[in-house]
Amino acid sequence: MIPPQKFKELLEEKGGVIIDVRTKNEYNNGHLKKTDYNFDFSSADFERQIEMLDKDKNHFLYCRSGSRSGQAAQIMKRKGFENVYNIGGLQNLVNAGFESSQ
Repeated sequence: MIPPQKFKELLEEKGGVIIDVRTKNEYNNGHLKKTDYNFDFSSADFERQIEMLDKDKNHFLYCRSGSRSGQAAQIMKRKGFENVYNIGGLQNLVNAGFESSQ
């Protein structure tokens, strides 16, 4: 897991795709404003959904605590994604100054 400041630096320097891996219900209750996708890690569709992503881009994953995003990052790395970062839990990111939808 990378700290929020490192996430901010990477996003500003290189850009990337921000993915919330929580459930649709969790996502609807609040997410980072800059989120590009909500791919539910516990969904049967998760691996199919990530296949449509560009493996050359940076991918930043978050969830509630950092656990699911860590597991999702490992799956993506096994599938050939090189620049995948677990950025932790939503509340920690909001506390660090990232804007949320709620």
